[in-house]
Amino acid sequence: MEIMDAAAPTHVAHRDNHTHRDVNGGWLRPAVFGAMDGLVSNVALMTGAAGGALSQQAIIITGLAGLAAGAFSMAAGEYTSVASQRELVQAELDVERAELRKHPKDELEELAALYTSRGVEPALARQVAAQLSKDPEQALEIHAREELGIDPSDLPSPAVAAISSFGSFALGALMPLLPYLLGASAIWPAVLFALVGLFACGAVVARVTARSWWFSGLRQLALGGAAAGVTYALGALFGTVVG
Repeated sequence: MEIMDAAAPTHVAHRDNHTHRDVNGGWLRPAVFGAMDGLVSNVALMTGAAGGALSQQAIIITGLAGLAAGAFSMAAGEYTSVASQRELVQAELDVERAELRKHPKDELEELAALYTSRGVEPALARQVAAQLSKDPEQALEIHAREELGIDPSDLPSPAVAAISSFGSFALGALMPLLPYLLGASAIWPAVLFALVGLFACGAVVARVTARSWWFSGLRQLALGGAAAGVTYALGALFGTVVG
């Protein structure tokens, strides 16, 4: 009895700490990518316009147009991409469902062979496969996980991906616009806001991926700064040539 009591706290601690983040949801990737893309693309667009010596009003219009166009484009692209992925998965599930209906014995043997290949004794593997195959939907889920590497009950949502992408892109693209909307007349406050936002986004992503927050932040800062610098130089070059 004392042994059980001593082991209980360890079991509870393991149960409480042995948890995992949701890595299959349809919101994280488009949200992160959208925010980064919004920041980088809009600050690059605005610095290019500033490099071409456009007026404050023209830079604001350029930034607003970049925000709207980019957000709608990202949302449409994410929706189409995730919807196509779901349709492909559903088609494969239909194929597997038909196989389970037409050839149940063959599918059972296939599942038993899979467990056997992983070290389960053949007799036990067949017994487990037979038990799990009694429920057609459970059998479909198991075959989908083992053969296709997917969970039919946890497919990403196209709507969630589109909304996440739209909102995060708009928020990211708004950051370099804020100084101009608040009355700034030079490009450097917009660049400063964008670089701070990029570093913050990189640091937040590190919280999810378990990477070093400062490394992730500096990486995004360097990439965004390089994009802004290149487009400013191109804007200045084109402005000189066209002018």
